[in-house]
Amino acid sequence: MIDKRLFKLPGLTLTLIWVTILTGIQGIAIICQAHFLTRALVNSWQMKPLATLTTATILFGGAFLLRHVCVWLKNIILDHYADHTSNLLRDRLLDQVYVTGANQIAQTGTGKLVTVALDGINNVYNYFNLIFAKIFDMMIIPFLVIIYIYWQSVRSGIILTVVFPIVILFMIILGFAAQDKADRQYAGFIKLSNHFVDSLRGLATLKFLGLSKRYETNVYEVSEDYRRSTMDTLKIAILSTFALDWFTTLSIALLALFLGLALINGSMPLFPALVSLILAPEFFLPIRDFGNDYHATLDGKNALGDILDILDQPTIQNRELVSDDFRWGANSILTANHFNLQYNPDNAHQIDLKDISFTLHGYQKVAIIGMSGSGKSTLLNTLGGFLTPMTATQSATDNFALNGQALPHLSQANWQKQFSFIPQFPYLFADTIAANIKFYRPEATEAEVQAAVVKAGLADFVASLKDGLATKVGEGGRGISGGQAQRIALARAFLDQDRRILMFDEPTAHLDIETEYALKETMKPLFKDHLVLFATHRLHWLKEMDYVIVMKDGQIVQQGPVAELAQQPNGEFKALTEHMRKRVTL
Repeated sequence: MIDKRLFKLPGLTLTLIWVTILTGIQGIAIICQAHFLTRALVNSWQMKPLATLTTATILFGGAFLLRHVCVWLKNIILDHYADHTSNLLRDRLLDQVYVTGANQIAQTGTGKLVTVALDGINNVYNYFNLIFAKIFDMMIIPFLVIIYIYWQSVRSGIILTVVFPIVILFMIILGFAAQDKADRQYAGFIKLSNHFVDSLRGLATLKFLGLSKRYETNVYEVSEDYRRSTMDTLKIAILSTFALDWFTTLSIALLALFLGLALINGSMPLFPALVSLILAPEFFLPIRDFGNDYHATLDGKNALGDILDILDQPTIQNRELVSDDFRWGANSILTANHFNLQYNPDNAHQIDLKDISFTLHGYQKVAIIGMSGSGKSTLLNTLGGFLTPMTATQSATDNFALNGQALPHLSQANWQKQFSFIPQFPYLFADTIAANIKFYRPEATEAEVQAAVVKAGLADFVASLKDGLATKVGEGGRGISGGQAQRIALARAFLDQDRRILMFDEPTAHLDIETEYALKETMKPLFKDHLVLFATHRLHWLKEMDYVIVMKDGQIVQQGPVAELAQQPNGEFKALTEHMRKRVTL
């Protein structure tokens, strides 16, 4: 029920110490409450002086108040801990995702990451609030109560001791069944989240290919599986709650029967019999509370496990090997030394990039071409430091060489400060156009931003807006067309000319030919005095390049100058260009 990794979280030990102390005081207050209530009832039954009733009643009220003050303080302490720790976990989770990047997303799925970071944190908050209070109540209060009952009536203590393991056994059996159902429901929820996010991201492509109806059926089936698993979980939850209440009520009734017979036979005084009967519901109450809230904690437990699994993944080390004064220039050289890469380390048979080797220098214009799924984007993400190569069969420092310096990977802070990355769909933040352009240089002046706007071909668009550069765009670029988003990304690159490496991941693949041509004319001046890495499947871009890397099935099958590869009668470059020309003709 409790993940052992939970005890590594900061502040938990002190929190549990306070919860233990308060639960112990709460248990003593419950006993005192029953003792003085019973004393008042017995004195009343025996018609003793009113003063004895008043004293017992006041002490009962004090014990009752102390009990609920302990509960109130525990709730405050646990709520503070749950709020602080869930926020801490969210920050650590986002930091971990930021560091591991595309590799993490590939392994867990975007939908799962979103679910864990949003709903998962809320479930963890509820889990922290419930689980510690319920478990410590169940661990401490029944044992304090049973000790007091044995002291008052051995017979009552024996009856409760015999019944208690049966209730616990039944709760464990139902608990395992509930956990199994909850695990299946949570897995279905994660699967549904991944399907939903993936379908939204690929909706335009699915409609274009005529597959939207087929995928609609797939999403419907996944959602139906989730609905059925949710109903199964609710059935178990309702059944277990009913059964637990029934068993505890039956146990109390059984105790009342034996105590009643003992009172009738005169073999037991009224006080121990009555105090045992009053304490019997308190004896079972922590178990019933735990059983009732057990199902509510399962989602939190699963979410916490997913979060801790992500946090336990090894982070990228040695990210500061490139010196602060590094600048890419005309004489700079980057060499890739036969590295391999795989998204999922658990699948040893699936290697996504195999034996990658090449040399880049100065202000080359390098095209990375290949069929869809050949590894173009994966290679570009590796060069950007978003993915890290395998090192199991190599030394830790020989995957790359930057100006002669051996590096295990390119997830180097000072290397990443040297490039601008322009993907197919540049991300725009919910902010002004000016703020989005100043992404790499927040300190840029208005005049510098205006100059970048002109170079990126955004001047007419900005002039048509009522608020100009102060116009706000929606999260992810809502309200901005694809061509305009690309020009904003280009303006970022024009604004920061200190970044001498440009990485393009099929930036015009989703644009119509007129928009692409206009954008191309804007981009060409930007290529000057830059190392350009351009992943594309559009042939006309090859005229702007002087070197080509041809990818197939995660391998570089050909590389060299464009003219040299074009003269080779056979090879993947020839086949690929002919295939592209046929597609254009069609």
